[in-house]
Order: sequence, then C-alpha cells, then structure tokens
Amino acid sequence: MIRRLLLALSLLLVPLTAFASPALPQFADLAAKLTPAVVNISTAKTIKHPGLPFGKPGDPRNEFFEEFFRHYFGNQLPPTQRQERALGTGFIISADGYILTNNHVVDGADQVKIRLADGRTFDGHIKGSDEKLDLALLKIDAKGKLPFAPLGDSSHLRVGDWVLAIGNPFGLGHTVTAGIISATGRVIGAGPYDDFIQTDASINPGNSGGPLINTNGEVIGINTAIIARGQGIGFAIPINVAHNVLQQLKVSGKVTRGWLGVQIQAVTDDLATSFGLKEPTGALVTDVVPGSPAAKAKLQRGDIILRVDGVEVKDHHELARMIADKAVGQKVKLQIFRNRHTRSVQVVIGRMGDKSNRPSIPASSQDKLGMTVAPIPADMAQSLGIADGKGVIIDSITANSPAADSNLQRGDIVLEINGITIDSLKQYRHIIDKLSKGSTIRLLIQRQGSLLYTTLNTN
Repeated sequence: MIRRLLLALSLLLVPLTAFASPALPQFADLAAKLTPAVVNISTAKTIKHPGLPFGKPGDPRNEFFEEFFRHYFGNQLPPTQRQERALGTGFIISADGYILTNNHVVDGADQVKIRLADGRTFDGHIKGSDEKLDLALLKIDAKGKLPFAPLGDSSHLRVGDWVLAIGNPFGLGHTVTAGIISATGRVIGAGPYDDFIQTDASINPGNSGGPLINTNGEVIGINTAIIARGQGIGFAIPINVAHNVLQQLKVSGKVTRGWLGVQIQAVTDDLATSFGLKEPTGALVTDVVPGSPAAKAKLQRGDIILRVDGVEVKDHHELARMIADKAVGQKVKLQIFRNRHTRSVQVVIGRMGDKSNRPSIPASSQDKLGMTVAPIPADMAQSLGIADGKGVIIDSITANSPAADSNLQRGDIVLEINGITIDSLKQYRHIIDKLSKGSTIRLLIQRQGSLLYTTLNTN
C-alpha cells in the first residue's frame, strides 16, 4: 500500500518539473564579455553664422556694432562660430578597429574621438555612412588586436527573447540594461526602410549606436531611436540590415541600392475589394516613373505587386526594402495582380538616385461627395507634370462628409475615379452624379507630387 502511494506521488511530481521557470540569462557574464567592445563616441561640429556680439537681434547694445559694420563693410556682419558637441555609442566589429554606430551620431562632425572601455582614446575616421539606414562605419588605428563584438542573425528573433543593451546614456559610460524584444518589423517613420526591433531594455539619449545583444553574446541590433514621451520603448536597427551594407561602406564609403521606379502605397481592405483582390496584401503601384525599370517592364498604375522572386510582399514597406537590397542590373521576377488576374513580369533592377518632386497648389465649384472641385490652371498642370485638361483640383471639403471621412485634403488633384481618367470638370460631375447611395468608389489622387489611391463611401 505504501509502495503504491509513493509511486503515485512520484508520477504527480514529474509533470511539475516540466513547468519549472527557466533560469534567467547570465547577464553579468554577457556584460563582462561584450563591454570591452563598446566605445564612447564624442564629436565636435563647428557651426558658422553671421552673428552679433551681444546675443539676440534687437539687443540695444548691438546698435553701434551694426552701424559700424554697415558703414565700413556694407550689410555684412562678421561671421561668428560656435562648437556643438555630442555624445554617442558605438561598438567594435573587427579586431583591426572598425566600429559601427548611427549616422546621426557623427553626421557633419569635424572631429570624432573614440574612447575604449580601458580608457584609451583615439581619433575616429568616418569610412562611410548611410543616411537612409542611419548607419556609419568608423575606423581607429590602434596597436594590436582589439576586442570586438560578434555579429549575430536577427532573422530568427522572437517577441519575448531576452536582450541586453550597452551604451553611454547621458554620458554615463558603459551602462548595461536588460529587457526583452517587444516587437519586430516596426515602422516608425524614421526613413524609407524602417524595419526596427522594439525593446523594453532601457535606452536613452547617448545610447544611439550601441549594441543590442542576445543571450548568445551576439549583436542582433544597433540601438537607434526612442519615443521621448514613452517609457520602456526603444528601437534598434536589425543587424542583418547592417550586414547588407557594411562591405559597401568599407569599400566605397556609400551604399548603392536597387531601384524599380514606382510610387507605391499600402493595400487597405477597401482597396483590395475594389481591385478584386481577396485580401489586403502586397504593394499598390500609384505611379510609374517614365524610362524607369518598371516602365520598361510595362508595369502600370493600379498593379499590385505580390511577390519578388517568389518571396511574398506583405506590405509596401517590405517591397521598398526588398528592391533596395537587389543588385543593380539583376533580373528579378515580379508577380503582380492586374485586372483581377495574377501574372509574372521580369524587370532589370536599376540604380537608386535621389529624385524629388515639389509642386504647389491653389483653386474652385460644387458636388455630392462633400467637396468642391475646379479645373486645374494650365500653368499649374504643367508644373505638376499633368496633361492639360486632365483631372480636377479639390478646393474645399465639408466637415463630416464622405470626402472628409476619407482624409481627402484641399489641394488634392483627382485624376481617376474607379479607373476612369478624368478629362474634364464636366466628366467628373457626370461620374459623380451617376453614383448610387452607399456605393464605394476608388479615387486616384495626386498630393504634393505623390500619387495614391483612396476609397470613399457615398452617403
């Protein structure tokens, strides 16, 4: 009887061990291992500007000074200058002294000083930088091999994984904080290729450029941004993103990216329905740049790009990152959705260049979507690159109307309704007058040089 009771108790205890809490990572060991590879970066930048000796303009003490220089030197005031200093963090990635940090830590610096954990200080040389990803590669010349942080793989990160951050917040050297990964793939509006790791490991000003470390002692992110009004919310660039550009920064000092030549936007539920797509996925093409790789491949406005070389495009942010990582001249197969059917298109990737369009606006008439529209003046159409007589411009929007609910704005130019090009104000009114109550329509609009689709429901 006693033997049976002991056997039963032993069986009950077995599953309890399966639920025992796992041991916490050995943070002290990780900190001891990685801290020697983390560096303090201090920069100095000279700001030159025409200045006044007594502070702000309007100070009565400046009157004689200004009169003197106007009399003898015209209207030019003597230049003054001041030095702007900043602190940040970086980490050594190779024994020969290459250091990874954020571009904003060293951008425009006249002088870069690197202080190691052992107290030694060196001049830092900027080997290359990438403003779009906010990365910079520095180099120091030190005798002997330096301790360095091994780079890991950020593609397998999971929400809830433990991480360690090391940096110099507020100049407090080599501060170690711990936390977990709160989210991955965050888009925070920092740049065109946002793909941040979010962590609750404490990150503060001065931590920028420092490493985010996994429990294997590998760098899986570069601490970059915080939300000033938030607590426990920090962001790091995935190390795999840096992997893709490090060699280019080392060799040429800059990054060359692939270019498709399209303007894109997110596919919402309503837009997916209007195009006949089963679910909101992919990237919606709102415009194709003439002469671009996309134009040569005959991509069209209204195409939805679903896959790149067989890899699913989950959203428009992901497409931008995927194309940027492609080599110039590489042939890429796109799967697109057009006219309710999928098809394949081959495109040869071009080289990304910095292009921007900056139009301006004015305008005025009446309608049932809750907005007034007017023809586009010929000179304005020419400056915006719109064919004469095409489209109408929104002059005003009534509060609580379908137009207001769809976030249309004064100055938006309506180019298409449900895929029909607007050739005149008369045609626009004809289409709007025929709309039935409660119907959903799709508009193509031009806003400040960019094209985008939007949907609205009629009252």
